[in-house]
Amino acid sequence: MAPRNLNARSRLLESARDVIRAQGFAATSVDELCKAAGVTKGAFFHHFKSKEELGVAAADFWAETTSELFAAAPYHQPKNPLDRLIAYLEFRKELLAGDLPHITCLVGTMTQETYESAPAIRDACNASITGHAMTLVDDIREAMQMHGVTGVAPESLALHTQAVIQGGFILAKAQNSADIAADTIDHLIRYIRLLFNEPAPEEARG
Repeated sequence: MAPRNLNARSRLLESARDVIRAQGFAATSVDELCKAAGVTKGAFFHHFKSKEELGVAAADFWAETTSELFAAAPYHQPKNPLDRLIAYLEFRKELLAGDLPHITCLVGTMTQETYESAPAIRDACNASITGHAMTLVDDIREAMQMHGVTGVAPESLALHTQAVIQGGFILAKAQNSADIAADTIDHLIRYIRLLFNEPAPEEARG
């Protein structure tokens, strides 16, 4: 339930983030969102003309709030760009602690449901996922230059990281366990180390 010290619009967006992740966009009604946010239906339609408009705003809200989270995360600290990329993926594993609805991705969930039925939501979700992926590009490019890796576009590898992470969320829902999502990230880390010809820490010590 959204905190009551927020304004009605913010409470609706926070409720949308939580309720839609738990049960999906199509299964979430305006009445449920209003109840979760503690606002009237009139307040909902004062801020949003439709549930679809709320979906677009929720995707934008997700992009904004998660950007703040990742910008302040410790994976930016290593001096080596490849270490930063690996630290990013380890951080994504850390975020898998908790109940499934709270560790999965709002925009990934909405994309699967609305990619054809609600293009405006799909586009907002794409902007969120792609925009986040692009924050990794500079580190990937620098790491490629340092390690002499060619034949792979940094933007493509950045998007691949998100494809693996989003796929991990789907498998986690299918198996009702976050363990498989963590396992997919471990595989991704191994792939990236192989791509950059960088041994795992235990291999380096051996």
